[in-house]
Amino acid sequence: MQSMSGGGHPTARAEEVAKFDRLAARWWDPEGPMAPLHRMNPVRIGWIVERLARSHGRDPAAPQALRGLAVLDVGCGAGLASEALARRGAAVTGLDAAGEALEVARAHAVAEGLAITYRAGTPEALPPQESGRFDAVLALEVVEHVAERAAFLRHLARLARPGGGLVVLSTLNRTPRAFLLAKLGAEYVLRWLPPGTHDWRMFVTPAELGAELRAAGLRVTDIAGMTLDPLRGTFRITRDVGVNYLLAAQR
Repeated sequence: MQSMSGGGHPTARAEEVAKFDRLAARWWDPEGPMAPLHRMNPVRIGWIVERLARSHGRDPAAPQALRGLAVLDVGCGAGLASEALARRGAAVTGLDAAGEALEVARAHAVAEGLAITYRAGTPEALPPQESGRFDAVLALEVVEHVAERAAFLRHLARLARPGGGLVVLSTLNRTPRAFLLAKLGAEYVLRWLPPGTHDWRMFVTPAELGAELRAAGLRVTDIAGMTLDPLRGTFRITRDVGVNYLLAAQR
């Protein structure tokens, strides 16, 4: 999908947008093609809430720990993370280039009674007045799908609040183990994801991602692995960043 901005380079890849639009109708099915995200969402949201709440001097365990904080969920899809953060009190804006996924997101939020603003587009398309507006900018399972990662990260950094706004990413490491587990295992053995969901060459190491975030003017503050428990089929936070990992950086 082309950028809606007047200049710059589009960060969305048309084939990736189409791929996720095709999955839109089953996005909220916990046993459907987005099953790994459903399994991953509780731990990644817990990790994000803890860091965002503490950065504002709040108790992460409070039911409304994020009340009043502005969060931008880039690549929000049908709203798994957006809804979880809205339930914790955040004022959430979901942004995605996949129009059909956004329609599902809007309908699901209405059905759940959640006030979430969903917008179509890419981060470079957001106007200058949006710069520095968000307490947290998230891109969860997104950077391994974008066209120009360094440019994408610069746009995320621009949108975060100066003086402490967080940019939080979750993605896949480019390791042989990630190829075996997240590519071959998840797509072709377990059939958790449709074949072709990921391109292992687009995976990014923590060192590469950290360097690009620093080049975008951010300071990396935290990193953690998300490890699958094969017996329970759930994820937990660990120090092992060899496959899935989370990374937080501050503006």
